[in-house]
Amino acid sequence: MADGTSGTSGSGCGGGGEPEVSDSLRTFGEVVKGFRKRAGLTQEEFAPRVGYSLPTVASIEQGRRFPQRDFVERAEDVLDACGILRGAARHLSRQPGLASWFRQWARLEAEAVSLYTYECRLLPGLLQTEAYARTLFVNQLPPLGDHQIEAQWVARAERQRLLRERPNTAFSFILEEHLFLRRTGGVEVTRGLIDHVLGLAELRNVEIQVMPQVQEDHAGLHGPMRLLETPENKWFGYCEGQESGQFISDSKVVSTLQMRYARMRSQAHSLGDSLGLLRRMRGAL
Repeated sequence: MADGTSGTSGSGCGGGGEPEVSDSLRTFGEVVKGFRKRAGLTQEEFAPRVGYSLPTVASIEQGRRFPQRDFVERAEDVLDACGILRGAARHLSRQPGLASWFRQWARLEAEAVSLYTYECRLLPGLLQTEAYARTLFVNQLPPLGDHQIEAQWVARAERQRLLRERPNTAFSFILEEHLFLRRTGGVEVTRGLIDHVLGLAELRNVEIQVMPQVQEDHAGLHGPMRLLETPENKWFGYCEGQESGQFISDSKVVSTLQMRYARMRSQAHSLGDSLGLLRRMRGAL
């Protein structure tokens, strides 16, 4: 698994379970709609004022999308809601499209100042293209319905905004070379994926390293891992399996994961060599 989208893991595997719908989300949506109507605004007028698309606003009002913090803050100001939207947002408990075991990590991820990811199964969800992600969802077993696939993609796309909206967060990714050689989804999907990853690597806060396919000494043989640092400079870890995730707060275990990640950074290709390898792989497709 790989990204916690309902049955998918942090990297973004397909998803196995019904995306959960929450009464708190529906209630929050009704509150937003009520304040919007009180302000005499249509959805079309309200959307640009809070900086979100019309479909996103509609989804939030219908209780189908978890509102991001900046949406809540902008809506508070635009609708002069007297703190009611902020208060209601604190009681939102479920996020459709995210598995229950992943939500605690997702909340911390959204505030992290450092985020490290090693993946050997599939591209991490934060780096996936829509075509690649939908390929994973379509191949999920048991099969997903169209609405489940849509909910999972929406949740993943929402998380991907972190890379550009948090320029002061340091993102580090170590990816196995075979993830690109597998050609998940076909040649065109893989071309688009590599182009996308190369584009993200141009961001100053994103570092991407590729672990060579042939690597005699490898500190990541225990499997995928994630590490993050909170604004309070506390470190946590996360590891995910087929249908579960393990949130790690034990400082000794986190220290072990940090040691392994640091060793892998020295074992993987350098940043420049990694991007050069990806460009050559793209040219060979």
